Amino acid sequence: MMEKRLFTSESVTEGHPDKVCDQIADAVLDAILEKDPYARVACEVCATTGLVLVMGEITCRCYVEISEVARETIREIGYTRAKFGFDADTCAVITSIGQQSPDISLGVDRALEVRSACGCEVSHANEYDLIGAGDQGMIFGYASRETPELMPLPITLSHRLAKQVARIRKTGVVDYLRPDGKTQVTVEYEGDKPVRVDTIIVSAQHDDKVAQETLASEIIEYVIKPTVPEDLMDADTRILVNPTGRFEKGGPSADSGLTGRKLIVDTYGGMARHGGGALSGKDPTKVDRSAAYAARHVAKNLVAAGIADRCEVQVAYAIGVARPVSISVDTFGTGVLSDGRVTEIVREVFDLRPEAIIRKFDLRRPIYRQVSAYGHFGRPDLDLPWEALDMVEEVRKRM
Repeated sequence: MMEKRLFTSESVTEGHPDKVCDQIADAVLDAILEKDPYARVACEVCATTGLVLVMGEITCRCYVEISEVARETIREIGYTRAKFGFDADTCAVITSIGQQSPDISLGVDRALEVRSACGCEVSHANEYDLIGAGDQGMIFGYASRETPELMPLPITLSHRLAKQVARIRKTGVVDYLRPDGKTQVTVEYEGDKPVRVDTIIVSAQHDDKVAQETLASEIIEYVIKPTVPEDLMDADTRILVNPTGRFEKGGPSADSGLTGRKLIVDTYGGMARHGGGALSGKDPTKVDRSAAYAARHVAKNLVAAGIADRCEVQVAYAIGVARPVSISVDTFGTGVLSDGRVTEIVREVFDLRPEAIIRKFDLRRPIYRQVSAYGHFGRPDLDLPWEALDMVEEVRKRM
């Protein structure tokens, strides 16, 4: 018999304080890219009771009213009244913005591959060697056959539950909910195959009038039942709704928020490793973002091509250098080829230089706010270019 194990992933709603910050950061990025596609943006946000601080390094040829972008984002999330714990119209918005360091921009503007030892241009450089990586670091991409979108099942279900909590709030199906919330799903595996949902946790912010029994029954009826497939649940599946009993105070007034503090929620729910770099608020010259999308694209196309049932791709960069310093593939023993050969295929098929990634996915455009909540990967509700299965045949030719 195959060994049984449990694996858990979580998600949060768009009203979670950390996610409020991610969304503001990406809304600022989108507003700038809409006017200046070549802007350099490293925007971070923190939030607490009645206060939003937008900070970072931004170099652009346009003007954006950052405070209005922040307020509109908060308003769209649903924090429109002080009684909700945060109010888009009355909170203070402070900005502290500088320009990108010239030492960083030097390496990004002209990669090592197009500079000789004396700093002169190299005449034979490839057009995709023009810009270097915006920082050093390692990035991971992952894919698995567990779901149609080739994502791990625990994070997929967690995101669906969190989105459904927000949906019934915004549509008025349940009128006592507030923007903050968290979900968590534990899946039981036999070997690498998910067989059942062991535990579901939904914590949803609410007003002070609703009874716990009413909240629990309506979350089960309007959130869990429409979201989690019946064949994955059984009589032993545990459902916990607001386990503390009350969740009245939420958002930045209950807990300070910070950009990039929900990296595992943003990616694969802990099923894959993470390089440590945040995604939101960064323009695509930052490989923490663009290469993370490219690594997901690689892993997804490898799995879809039949090379493996599970696949993790690591790509590492040096600041100011266009070509990755390393590429590594781990198929966790599920590959039809050796991991070494799969890595060779990746090098043959996929161009992982920053400029090549940016051009392939058309990343110099305002597409980032939409992924700042409920995950940057999978997302069948969005037409994300890094989710395309456009390299499957090229991979199969080399198998």
